[in-house]
Parts: sequence; structure tokens; C-alpha cells
Amino acid sequence: PYKPKRRTRATIARERGLEPLAEQMLSQDMNRGNLEEIAAQFLNDEVPTSEAALAGARDIIAETVMEDATVRSSIRDRTRREATLVVTLTDKAKDERGVYEAYYDYREQLKNIPPHRLLALNRGERDGVLKVKLDSPDDDFITRIQKYAIKNPKSIFTEQLRAAIADGYKRLLAPSIETELRGEVTDHSDSHAIDTFGANLRQLLLQPPVRGKSVLGIDPGFRTGCKVAVVDATGKFLGGTTIYPHPPQKRWDEAKATLLKLIEQGADIMAIGNGTASRETEALAAEVIGQAQIDPARDLAYIMVNEAGASVYSASELARQEFPDLDVSMRGAVSIARRLQDPLAELVKIDPKSIGVGLYQHDVDQKRLAETLDAVVESAVNHVGVDVNTASASLLSYVAGISRRVANAIVKYREEHGPFKQRQALLKVKGLGEKTYQQAIGFLKIPDSQTTLDNTFIHPESYPVVERLFAYLDMQGDEKELPGQIELLRQKANLGQLAAKLAVGEPTLVDILDSLAKPGRDPRDELPPPLLRQDVLSMGDLKAGMILNGTVRNVVDFGAFVDIGVKQDGLVHISQLADRYIKSPFEVVSVGDVVKVKVISIDAARGRIGLSMKEVN
Repeated sequence: PYKPKRRTRATIARERGLEPLAEQMLSQDMNRGNLEEIAAQFLNDEVPTSEAALAGARDIIAETVMEDATVRSSIRDRTRREATLVVTLTDKAKDERGVYEAYYDYREQLKNIPPHRLLALNRGERDGVLKVKLDSPDDDFITRIQKYAIKNPKSIFTEQLRAAIADGYKRLLAPSIETELRGEVTDHSDSHAIDTFGANLRQLLLQPPVRGKSVLGIDPGFRTGCKVAVVDATGKFLGGTTIYPHPPQKRWDEAKATLLKLIEQGADIMAIGNGTASRETEALAAEVIGQAQIDPARDLAYIMVNEAGASVYSASELARQEFPDLDVSMRGAVSIARRLQDPLAELVKIDPKSIGVGLYQHDVDQKRLAETLDAVVESAVNHVGVDVNTASASLLSYVAGISRRVANAIVKYREEHGPFKQRQALLKVKGLGEKTYQQAIGFLKIPDSQTTLDNTFIHPESYPVVERLFAYLDMQGDEKELPGQIELLRQKANLGQLAAKLAVGEPTLVDILDSLAKPGRDPRDELPPPLLRQDVLSMGDLKAGMILNGTVRNVVDFGAFVDIGVKQDGLVHISQLADRYIKSPFEVVSVGDVVKVKVISIDAARGRIGLSMKEVN
């Protein structure tokens, strides 16, 4: 049951009876004497010579000194502060695309290396392209350990001790500390990458919905064509088709005619997935908008939608249940359209790891990543709240306290008995007991309930407090009157005194007033709407100094990638994000933000666009 301790050179030396010799040498209490004669006392069949005895004793000393807690702690701390990460090329043939070219001959202090670079180096090492080593001031460290361990420099064992310590440092301590510190910085980088992914995912989930619009979703492609799906303002699938505007078919005019017809039938916005052939499809959309014969008041537009994970969803069991008669790629087009209408409701159907707004997300601890991302999704869903009469089981399952089984039971009950009329009715759902109800109900809303409070974040256990508040205000909870009354109350009343009068804590009263001021509030509606476009730019249209609007697609340690409507997202380097010093891009931008940027550099050959957010307002 117990793992045997690894046999080291010191273990073997102890088995050969050399520990007393090592202890005598470490005691350093002999200033005179003959080393050979002292060592000769320990000869046996396995230790034939005095030199063999001394070598074995040195092995024991090396291990003993290197396991000393003070030595390890001191060298670990100094290595952490002083070591340099040295990177060299091992096999260029394994790096066909030159991904790691910047690191073929690279050095950086361990304490300064940013998480994204460390994860890149780790990946390069794993791919067999790079070799990464720690370079420390070894001679200095050896001298320090010798000073610490050698108490009597006049001892006849001093040179033996020096040799043992030098060997122990190089053979035992340095490799061990290197492994430990590489693990430590990788662990820190993992945590940072996971936090970055979580922050980006939260912003993506909380992007404002586009309500009341019929959307034409396009999943672009070349050879297999572009799948087109139309959904009505509630997300219901109305119909779909496939167009072939791009090579090899090049049926551009036919594709345009098909889209024009669908738009004339009522589609308001074209949502284009941002994958393969997306920019070519964007040019088609811009041309269609220019030629559409529709009422100008309809304000036809297109938008690029992050399609990451759409293919994962479209091949899932959930998508098969939702659209049993649609082929996989058409389901993807429906998902793209719905992502624009309500990003949160659509994205919860996909494993968060597939949404792809992370930094080296495939290189980090997958269990920790999954736990963090699930918590982010749950937090976002509970932040927005859920309409219990329209939410899918996927969305309901992220509400605090509700399991996948209970979520399915809520949907089944709704299908069999019709929409819930009030929150209390949820207690009739099989498997949803009092405990689950108490935990979840504050996040479950019923917009059409006869009770206004059922469409707020106010928990039913606080309803009596609201009734006392209404009595105090001498009102009946008329929804039209509420916001004005609450605003007046905030201006005039002492909230501390009012809370005491209503027998409730002041923080709870503040939350109640917030909810009553905006019944049915969706916090996402307070964010700027997504950036809709009507024309398209090419790389050749860009000029240094141009000011453009764009959408932040990804945020990483070194800056933010912004979609400005050309084929390639531009990079706003961290140094160009603000007029002041910032430690992290997250201080300034989030995924989904609409930002104003200035073009500062264009490298058409490499497809790179440099942008700045400095001095653009």
C-alpha cells in the first residue's frame, strides 16, 4: 500500500554502512588527521577503496545539505528573483508556419515573464520545437550554500564538503528547484489564462440582445455554400436555404437575388458567422443592402457574429431535439441568428470551453477551466434573470439551485399545463421542493404575472416588506406610478429610518427599491447596442490616421483585437489602449464593447492592422 522511497545514490551509500563517515565529516570537528585512514575504517565488499568510501559519504552529505529547509528556501527565493528563462530551438522542421520564430533564441527573467508568453513557450516545448531551461548564477549559489554549511573551514573534511555541496546543487537542488518554479509560474499562468477566459466569456454572454427584429442568419462557406436561416422576432425558425456566391461555384448574382427576396419578405438584419468566408459574405451583404428595394425606415443592416461553438451546438443532442428535420449546418445558421437576438439564451446551449474567447485555453488545467467557466455562466444567468415561461432547459439549468433534471421538469410542466401564471405555481413541478424554490425563485421571472413583483429580482420572502412599503406610500403598486414614486422616496426619505420602520435591513431595502424602480429590468439593456454595418471596407481602403468604430472581439494580456469591418481584426496594443498607464487591458475594454479606434499601421502582406484608442474622442 505504501510507495517505496526512490533509491538514490545516498540511499545506496547508507546501505553500504557509510552514514557514520558522512556524519563525522559533517561534524567538522577534526582539524588534523589522515582522510585515507579514516575512510579505510569503512571498507567492505561493496566499498573496496578509501576513495569509494569518501564518494559514498559525499553522496549522503549532498542529499542531507540539499534537503535542509533553510538551504532550499533560500535558493528557491533567490532563483525566483534572479533566474533567467533561456529558450533555444530544437527542431525548426516542427514549426512549419514559424509560430515560435520569435522564441528561437530568447531570454527573459523568470520573474518578469507574462502569462501568455510562458504558456506559448510551454506549448513550443511540448510541440518539440523549443527547449526551455532556467539559467541561474550557479557559482554564487554554491558559494552561499558552502558558507552556510561549512562551519569550520580548517577541518580536514572541508574540501570533501565543498565537492559534495557543488555536486548536490548541480545534481539534486538546481533541477528540483527548476521543476518547482516552472510548475509555480505555469500554475500562475494557468490561473491567469482561466480568469481571462472567464472575464471574456462573461462579457460575451452579457452582450445586449437585439429585440423585436427578424434575423437572417448566415453560416458562410466556400465549397459547401452559405447556409441561410430566417428566424422571426421570437427566434422561431421560419425557413432556410443554401446559396453559393463564392468559389468554386461563384453564383454571386443568384445568391444576391435569394437574399434580396428574403429581406423583402421581412428579415431586418443579416447576422454573419465570423468564420471561413465571412469577409467575402460580408461584401455580399453590403451589396444586397445597397440594392434592396424596401422602406428606408426599416434600416436594413448586417453584423458579424462570433460563431465559435456553433458547429458544436448544431451536432449536439440538444440541437437534434430542437430541429430534428434540419441538417447540421442549417442548425448552425439558426444558432448564429439567435445569438444576435439573445446571446445569453443561445450560448448557454454550448459547452463554455467551445466558445473560444480564451488565451491558450486548451493548454490549461481542463477541470479547473470547466469549473470556472460553469461558475461564470451561472453568475451571468443569475445576473440577468430568466423568464420561466420562455427559457430553455439549458438556460434554466444555470439558475442557482436548479439541476438539469429539475430544468427539464419545468419545461415539461410548462408544455403540459401552459405558462406559469405566478411564481408560487412552480412548487407544483415534480422535483422542485421548497429548498430549491427558495434558492432559485429570486432569479425566475414571470413578465405576465398578475403580481408585478413576480417580474423583479425581489424574493417572495420580501413581498410582505413591499406590501408594508406600499402601505407607507399609500399606493396599490400601480406599475406606471411605481418608478416615479420610488425616485421621489429616494430623494426625500432617510433610508436607514425607513428600513427600521419596515423591519428590514437597509441593503435589502436598497435592492427592493432598485427592483421596483425598473420592474422587468434586463441589466444588458443598459449597455451600448451591437454595432450594425451597412457597407464594407477592404484592407486597401485603410489609411493611417483613419478613425473607425469597431467591436472588441477578444481581450488578451497584450491588448485587444477589434473588428473594424475588414478581413482581419486589428490589434490595439496595451500601450495604445489609454492615455494613462494601465496594468491590464481589462481596465479599459471588454469583449463586445463598441469602441472608436484610429488606424496607426497597416501591414497588408502579413494581414496586420495596428490600432490606437488614444486621443480619438
